[in-house]
Amino acid sequence: MKKIIIICGPTAVGKTSFAIHLAEKCNGEIIGADSMQIYKYMDIGTAKPDMDERQMVPHHLIDFLDPDKDFDAGQYVAHADSVIEELYSRSKVPVVVGGTGFYIKALMHGLFRERTADKSVLDRLEKEKEERGNLALYEKLAMLDPESALRIHPNDSFRVIRALEVLEVTGKTISSYQNQHGFTPQRYTALKICLNMERSLLYHRIEKRVDQMMSQDLVNEVRALLRMGYSCDLKAMQSIGYRHVCEYLNQGVSFDETVRLLKRDTRRYAKRQLTWFRNDRDIIWMEPWETKRAIEAISGFLLSVVS
Repeated sequence: MKKIIIICGPTAVGKTSFAIHLAEKCNGEIIGADSMQIYKYMDIGTAKPDMDERQMVPHHLIDFLDPDKDFDAGQYVAHADSVIEELYSRSKVPVVVGGTGFYIKALMHGLFRERTADKSVLDRLEKEKEERGNLALYEKLAMLDPESALRIHPNDSFRVIRALEVLEVTGKTISSYQNQHGFTPQRYTALKICLNMERSLLYHRIEKRVDQMMSQDLVNEVRALLRMGYSCDLKAMQSIGYRHVCEYLNQGVSFDETVRLLKRDTRRYAKRQLTWFRNDRDIIWMEPWETKRAIEAISGFLLSVVS
C-alpha cells in the first residue's frame, strides 16, 4: 500500500504551519482534509491557508468548489485518491492535513455504503425539509436514531436527510451500519499525527482566532457571498462562523452576542473533534511545537518496509 502522512487535530491548534514545515522537510505536498476549506470565496471563516502559505508548499483539495455545491466523503475519497496517485507519479509524499475526521477515516478505510441512494426518498425528504424546516427533520432523526443525531448538527440537512433515507429504505440506522462496518480494511499505510495542547491554551487560541476573523472582516466576507447569490440556507453557509454572521445580519443578533456564540460553538466543535480522534488507536499525539520529533517519526516511517 502507498504511504501517506496524516496531520489532524482540533481547530486552531496550528495544523497549517506544522504541516507546511513537515512537508518542506519530507518533499511533500499537502492534501486538505477540511470539509469547509474546499469552498471558494470562504477564506476568513475557514482559516484557509493564505497565498503565501500555498506558495511555500503546494496544496490540493482546497478552494476549488462553489459554495452551493454539495460534497460528501465519497467524493472526497475519489478526489484524494487521484491526487495521491499523481503525487506518487512525481515521487512526492502525500501529507493529508485537516480536522474533518470522517474524511480522514473514509480515506483510510473506505465507506460502508455500497448501495445507491433512493432518489425518490431523498426528493421526498427534501420537500419535507422545505415545508417543515430543518429542525423538524432533525427532531425526527433524533427520535429514530439518537446516536446519529448526536453526531450531526441540526442545520446539516444534507447528512440528516441521508441518515433518514438509510433508515427508511433499509430499516437500519446509519449509525448501526457505521458501527458494524468499522471502516476496514486499511487502504493506505499511514503515519497519523494528531496535534493537541493543554485545554485552556487551546481555548485561548480559539478565542483569539475568532477575534482575528472578525478583525479581518468575516462579516463583509459573508455579505459578499450573499451578494453573489449564495443564500444563508446553503449547507456551506450553515457552518460555524458563517451561520453566526448570517444570524447577525438577518435575525438581529447583536455583534457582541455573535462573537460570544461563535467562540462557544467553536470550543464545542474542537471538543467533538478531539473525541473523534481519541478513538483512533494508531494516532501519535504531539504538541504543535514538536516539529523535530515529528520529522524524526516521518523519516523512520518513510524508510521502513511495509510488511
